[in-house]
Amino acid sequence: MNQLEKARIYEQENGSRILEEQRPVFHVTPTVGWMNDPNGFSMYQGACHLFYQYYPYDVHWGPMYWGHVRTKDFMKWERLPVALAPEEDYESGCFSGSAIEMEDGKQLLLYTAHLEKKGTYAGEKTITETQCIALGDGVNYVKSSQNPVITKEMLPEGFSESDFRDPKIWKEEDGYYCVAVGRSDTCGGAILLFHSLNGLKWEFVSVLDKSEDRYGTMWECPDLFRLGDKTILLTSPMGMFAKELEFHNGHGVVYLAGTYDKENHSFQRNFIKSLEYGLDFYAPQTMETQDGRRIMIGWMQSWDNYMTPEGYTWSGMMTLPRELTWKNDRLCQQPVGEISKYYTDSVIHEHCIVNSDEKITLENVQGRIIDMTVTIHGGDYHNFTMWMAEDDRYYTTITYDREQGIVTFDRRYSGLTVDGLDTRSFHVEETHGGITFRVVMDRYSVEFFMNHGEQACTSLIYTPQEADGISFRADGCLDMTVKKHQIQIPDTK
Repeated sequence: MNQLEKARIYEQENGSRILEEQRPVFHVTPTVGWMNDPNGFSMYQGACHLFYQYYPYDVHWGPMYWGHVRTKDFMKWERLPVALAPEEDYESGCFSGSAIEMEDGKQLLLYTAHLEKKGTYAGEKTITETQCIALGDGVNYVKSSQNPVITKEMLPEGFSESDFRDPKIWKEEDGYYCVAVGRSDTCGGAILLFHSLNGLKWEFVSVLDKSEDRYGTMWECPDLFRLGDKTILLTSPMGMFAKELEFHNGHGVVYLAGTYDKENHSFQRNFIKSLEYGLDFYAPQTMETQDGRRIMIGWMQSWDNYMTPEGYTWSGMMTLPRELTWKNDRLCQQPVGEISKYYTDSVIHEHCIVNSDEKITLENVQGRIIDMTVTIHGGDYHNFTMWMAEDDRYYTTITYDREQGIVTFDRRYSGLTVDGLDTRSFHVEETHGGITFRVVMDRYSVEFFMNHGEQACTSLIYTPQEADGISFRADGCLDMTVKKHQIQIPDTK
């Protein structure tokens, strides 16, 4: 029995033992064990497929497999058997990659084969990363006998074979392209472009952009796409150094906005900004739907601060998929529109007056599986605070400092028992004297979007589910409208 067959049996036996009540309702979690980066987020035969970095045998990172789910509406997900296992002589882990539907009806997976070998001395090891392919029917996949198809010999001079990964594939009129990340001592992390006529045989084209060690020491999980009149490059820097509130230390995600010269295969960057301001967001990947929307999903976790509740046999989840738009020179993101199909018990409280230092609650505004929009129309106040997942002991807050123009997320009292990251702040701007918070919660998570998606903040909270209160307070007087919807997904098993 090979490694793939063993993993399929293991996840079938052990995944079914996890109660659905323990999982989030509409966010993707691993069948069992560990999950990190989203992979292969793409359309195939009329459905959206999502693969993910996966180690089924523990709730910690291990030799990487590819887990697999699919959906018709980004809200209800069907679990499929593990798709890839590290069992060839050129891989000790099947690292991140992407997928595409081929002309012959097969689905091509393009992934990084990560190979570690022990050296002569104790603790010494060598790492080689190459790009490989597997072809399949949406459930079962066969690795190519020609693997690896992109090797270190194709890299520009000076680039490391140990930091070369995460290919993202797409198709144009003249064949297939992919971007991958590399690193050299002279330019730091970089985005590399490759081309193939048939998706099987590849060649290096150009270096699209590079960090110069100004934005982290290494870039991961690149994605290149057009949105509006801009070309967008997404990447996830490692070893980032904070710059005021725009970039935070450690691992983060940035977008590079610019223009792409297709003839010369060159990218001209106009500016670079943070994509997300939360505590738990990394390695996003995008896809284009059949109706032309650009949808993004990310790993809702942080390498610097990952958490697994005691007794759980799964760890890690994905964000709610988000629709991307380009507006006012900013990459905006909102929850997929399909979420509204699952609204129930909707409540609207229009033009509520919040008085000075009076903490208020609103009838039927509570819950941990909700989509809630809070609009502040204006008023004479300096600070506004919203409490969520609240009871007599636990709570999480979002605070708006109007004078400073800063929003702060704080989960210190969400039930954490470790001294980890618990607050994050970022700048916001009022629009016509008002400001809007859209808050989506799903048992263990808070994703909120400022001013119709101009900024997003994603974080985990493993607060006991009984803490479901929501309340509001201002230090002056403000006019507020609250719209809250419960979210119910039938037949989630």
